[in-house]
Amino acid sequence: MAMPLNTPIQNWRGQKVWIVGASSGIGLALAQRLHDEGAQVLVSARRAEVLNAWCVDRKGTWAYPFDVSDAAGLAQQWALLVVEHGAPDVVVYAAGHYLPMRAEAFSYAEIAKHTDINYLGMARVLEVVIPAFLKLGKGHIALISSVAGYRGLPNALAYGPTKAAMSNLAEILYHDLHSRGIGVSLINPGFVETPLTAQNPYHMPALLKPSQAADEMLKGWAKGLFEIHFPKRFTLWLRWARWLPDSLYFYLLQKIAP
Repeated sequence: MAMPLNTPIQNWRGQKVWIVGASSGIGLALAQRLHDEGAQVLVSARRAEVLNAWCVDRKGTWAYPFDVSDAAGLAQQWALLVVEHGAPDVVVYAAGHYLPMRAEAFSYAEIAKHTDINYLGMARVLEVVIPAFLKLGKGHIALISSVAGYRGLPNALAYGPTKAAMSNLAEILYHDLHSRGIGVSLINPGFVETPLTAQNPYHMPALLKPSQAADEMLKGWAKGLFEIHFPKRFTLWLRWARWLPDSLYFYLLQKIAP
């Protein structure tokens, strides 16, 4: 068994976890799973009414709504969160935007929106979190990316590049922060049944429920993994495709998705 790259997280009771992008999909399922495990769960997203409704009957949960595109709103809610709870132990960036796109529908505006939410939104959150973790000399940052960041895939013209950038950044963050006592993990799911993937007009192999994705993430954290990818019956093929010569990769891609 490989040596853990992060300190394994096996006991969540009392851990303070801030999930950004927790109003639906994987983020919401993860919030529920961690709450069940006894964590103190701090949830953020644009839709305050959804977050507040989720927190109502769940002791040990708090809502801090903001839009990841709004740096001022983020700073305000972060300051409030820290005053009320102190810095979190774990921060999960689960916010995301996805619209299927191919070259014939190329849209700068849509690419800018993907970049603003998927990548720059993450950077805005990291800008407030990293200094706090460095000051404490501890903490864990988890970034939910996608296997779409492994190589260029059809319909991911706007989405894939943002996830490739996120994955690259996670590797550099790990290099910079590991020796400072801060963990970094990169989550690369395959297809998960969410409002975003519901837009896909094609069959999605090995489709998971959000609750299954949350379970896989907890398993990965318990092992101290850097990259947590699932389901392996699907993701291992895409990881393997990164090593294919370009000519063979494009040939196979044309056969699968002309």
